[in-house]
Amino acid sequence: MPANWHVYDHYAYAFVAVVGTFAAVWAIGWLMRTPRWAPWVHSLRGVVPPFINIIGVLFGLTLAFLANDTWSAHDRATNAVYKEADALRSLMVFSGKLAEPMGTQFRAALAGYAHASADEWADLAHRTSSTEVSQRADHLLITIGSADMLRAVGDNVQALMLRKASDIRDERDLRIGLSQTHINPLKWLGMAFLGFVTLISVAVVHAENARAAMVAILLFALAAAPTAAIVLVQGNPFQQPSSVSPAPIRAAVAHQG
Repeated sequence: MPANWHVYDHYAYAFVAVVGTFAAVWAIGWLMRTPRWAPWVHSLRGVVPPFINIIGVLFGLTLAFLANDTWSAHDRATNAVYKEADALRSLMVFSGKLAEPMGTQFRAALAGYAHASADEWADLAHRTSSTEVSQRADHLLITIGSADMLRAVGDNVQALMLRKASDIRDERDLRIGLSQTHINPLKWLGMAFLGFVTLISVAVVHAENARAAMVAILLFALAAAPTAAIVLVQGNPFQQPSSVSPAPIRAAVAHQG
């Protein structure tokens, strides 16, 4: 097994969620139709339908919270990309105050960082980061904090440029942190348990009619399993099918080629 198999563990969890749900549906249907167990299942009739609401609400809330965590991470990653791009764009504007050849060299350094940062997406998808980007970010900070830059732009502008360079580093650190977030098995195990209990409660409510029970639990499974899988496959905001785009970072220095 590859050493980095855990990079794509959320796809495996999504597969288990779908297969496990429909396996549970089959097992419950088999239990309700098997002559040995059918009389016992029929003896459970009498549970009122509103009872489903209690467990169903717990399941729905759990899935909603997990989905919110996933999509919140995606939104934070998107915001980090745009803030990083904005800081780069601001530094490009400030570079207009620099005399040549310092201005050209500084813009080239910004462009080099931007392209290296955008190329880092492949590393982020594998929950790692690039040392080259770190080195380029350090170089930008050192260049902006140099005495030559102070003489070229003055105290106030240099302080603002240093703040923008720090923003670049902070937003990149945030991206790296979000890319390394793993699925929490305990949270999803709790949701799976609630989903299974919900399936059982639906079956119990329809204990006297196996056909109606199968229709009801199958409808629930068709709603729950794909939804859980969709949330799971978006566990890393830098992986497909909904990867955050590095395009804003490239666009910030586009005219530099």
